[in-house]
Amino acid sequence: MFQLTTVNELSCKAVSTDGKGALFTKAGAMIGYQGQCKFEKVLLGPEGNIAGALLGHIGRRLTGENMPLMKVISSVGSTSFYANLAQHVTIIDLYPGETLKVESENLLLFNDYCKYGFKFLAQGIISQKGLFTSELSATQQGAQVAILSEGNPLVLETPCCVDPDSIVAWTGADPEFKLDLSWKNLIGQASGESYMFDFKRAGYQVVVQPSERKSGIDIGIDGRGGRPNIQRNQTIQGAAGNIGDTLNSAGNVLERFSRMTLRR
Repeated sequence: MFQLTTVNELSCKAVSTDGKGALFTKAGAMIGYQGQCKFEKVLLGPEGNIAGALLGHIGRRLTGENMPLMKVISSVGSTSFYANLAQHVTIIDLYPGETLKVESENLLLFNDYCKYGFKFLAQGIISQKGLFTSELSATQQGAQVAILSEGNPLVLETPCCVDPDSIVAWTGADPEFKLDLSWKNLIGQASGESYMFDFKRAGYQVVVQPSERKSGIDIGIDGRGGRPNIQRNQTIQGAAGNIGDTLNSAGNVLERFSRMTLRR
């Protein structure tokens, strides 16, 4: 069994307490070890049988959730350390039967008390997560997962609402999609937070990072991929231009309203 802890927030420490079991990590994530450790490239997946490993590998390849894995076996008391690009590391403890959803790019390592797979996530098309996400399920007591984030993350207790582009992982039930629209969206003056993931069930955890994924989809209600511009000091000419754009947008809305009234 391996016991996972964080070191200086940017790395994960794995201690083999009994010399049994295995650890599965992102390939190339090891930064040092003490004692006797053996590292092997996982060709198909961590599943115990060849058929299951092959099916899991094909599924992860097709869904884009295929992370190159390395298997670690250590003697009693051996310690190994893992990190990735100076990203922050958070350890999640899972109870038997509990699941964790996390993007493969945010997954650093997990012990062999976790079942590794993937799941369809329809809400992902709104965020930059994609339609599938990795899923880890605890098969017994002691299951642990180390995840990565850009910056020091927040671990929120549910119920809560979060930005889909900032979410890293969550336990328990999948979120619902929530919209918060007003007349300002019609004139292009959205807050940049018009849509979010809504976790309603209590007793679970949601991990968010202080950084948003680069948006590849502009769904229109927020504009610019749902991300407001960085605030900068404006010149008088720039401020006048912005006021003019706002008045022009308001005029367009009034014109549309007038046309609808005349048609009636």
